[in-house]
Amino acid sequence: MKPPSASPSKTIVFSHANGFGAGCYRVLFEAWRAAGWQVFALPQFGHEPAFPVTSNWPHLRDQLIQFIEQEVQPQMAEAGPVTLMGHSLGGMLSLLAACRRPDLAQGLLMLDSPVVSGWRAHSLQVVKATRLMHRVSPGKISRQRRHEWPSRQAVLEHFAAKSKFARWDPRVLQDYVDTGFEERGGKTHLKFRREIETRIYDTLPHHLGRLLQKHPPKCPVGFIAGKRSEELRQAGATASKQLAGRHFHWVEGAHLFPFEQPEATAELVLKILAEMQSETKT
Repeated sequence: MKPPSASPSKTIVFSHANGFGAGCYRVLFEAWRAAGWQVFALPQFGHEPAFPVTSNWPHLRDQLIQFIEQEVQPQMAEAGPVTLMGHSLGGMLSLLAACRRPDLAQGLLMLDSPVVSGWRAHSLQVVKATRLMHRVSPGKISRQRRHEWPSRQAVLEHFAAKSKFARWDPRVLQDYVDTGFEERGGKTHLKFRREIETRIYDTLPHHLGRLLQKHPPKCPVGFIAGKRSEELRQAGATASKQLAGRHFHWVEGAHLFPFEQPEATAELVLKILAEMQSETKT
């Protein structure tokens, strides 16, 4: 592994949550860029045939690694490790990449991406093996998700009326409408296909505990958890706290807190990144 540089790079490679492409994070990206960071993000995972969605997400991990090597590093002044960051799905993919390729990661920051381990991981493995995952995962909702509207204005009105989306910062909701949909056949369709979203939910990693024992990240790790996150409550916070140590932070909000309070999230992220970069130098 390449030793840490005396001057860590200020390059973030961000990975999005399931169902919400990178365009939803524009407000955060702009705040980080204003603070002097380069920010790169793959628009959406899971839709490239070369990187199919399978159990434990090895191909999605490889899609992230290829993006770093082929798209990000060639644009860096000096190719080297980057700060991996992600929300939910994206945080777990960032963790998988940091474990697989420690030479690429100078830091890892996970936004409400709970690490499932212990008995919960074993239960998850059993449910997947018995092909009952579709009954208990969030995929049972995404499988039936509405996916077409007569116009983008209808999309905006539809989501603005939902309680979960009503808590979002209006700029983020508008970014979701602007970047998360496409026109086809005279109608407005979800760009992130619901069958892909469902498959991602139904193939959640059950091997993280074993992976972290054998190949833990060799860089500083941070974790930001939503105090009202149902996803974190179900998965348990113990393993995530152990992984992040002193860089574990609670914030007000649910699982989608980066969309509810993007500026406060961006500010906390910058604080944690500064702490982790200081640790990398020592």
